[in-house]
Amino acid sequence: MLDVCLLGTGGMMPLPYRWLTSLMLRYNGKSILIDCGEGTQIAMKEKGWSPKPIDIICFTHYHADHISGLPGMLLTMGNAERTEPLLLIGPKGLTKVVSALRVIAPELPFSIKCMELTEAFQEISFDGFHLEAFKVNHNVVCYGYSMIVERVGRFQTEKALELQIDKRYWNRLQKGEVIELEDRTLYPEMVLGEKRKGLKVTYTTDTRPTDGIAEHAAGADLFICEGMYGEPDKLSKAKEYKHMTFYEAADLAKRAQVSELWLTHYSPSLPKPEEYMGEVRKIFPAAVAAKDGRTVELLFED
Repeated sequence: MLDVCLLGTGGMMPLPYRWLTSLMLRYNGKSILIDCGEGTQIAMKEKGWSPKPIDIICFTHYHADHISGLPGMLLTMGNAERTEPLLLIGPKGLTKVVSALRVIAPELPFSIKCMELTEAFQEISFDGFHLEAFKVNHNVVCYGYSMIVERVGRFQTEKALELQIDKRYWNRLQKGEVIELEDRTLYPEMVLGEKRKGLKVTYTTDTRPTDGIAEHAAGADLFICEGMYGEPDKLSKAKEYKHMTFYEAADLAKRAQVSELWLTHYSPSLPKPEEYMGEVRKIFPAAVAAKDGRTVELLFED
């Protein structure tokens, strides 16, 4: 099970009813935060989730509405007596940006490691899942992210028995481990069926639509995409500032054949995104004008 919560859906500035951009994912005891705009701590508190167990914070880019909440978040983690190291991931320059922000959060009881993205596409593997970071098209260097949980094939007991594999190795093989014995080597594929469908969430904000986004979001169970403008006459403004309209996001979702689209990162001048969703759903029916705190539990198919 993968828990997904869109903590904040606002772009540029927070509003009384809309916090700035932030997404939190929880899987198998790991917590990941993507972007940390002003008010993220409050949004998290409203949701009832804790910042203490966050293992990784990813940043799409370094505009204030995506990173200005970091110093407070770090201090809150420290006040919660966190001691585990924290990994930060973001475009080149992350170490410098974090160092500057930590002027107001200088002493923490845990260490911080910065991983800077330097390629157009980078894959980072963790225990049980991996992150894919891909460049998008904004007026500064900006990345989208996919979190992918792969699922191995079903364990085939009859094959294990047929091959006379001791039961004490079954669990290790099911977890993908190669086991070296004195007389032979045991490989997971000896006892596992075909790989089963996993889970995938793709998140992108602050960008013009690109073929790359559609490619990286392909087949996602959930595609969370910026919808800065819902008004049909704002296309030229979206192009000027390198943002997206609702309709462009819906077209990307359609091309990527995702299961569901959540719009986010709304302009402060857009108080009621739902008013424009009729036309959006003509392009992609499974589109949602997400609000702060929207949550889903993504489950494996079987």
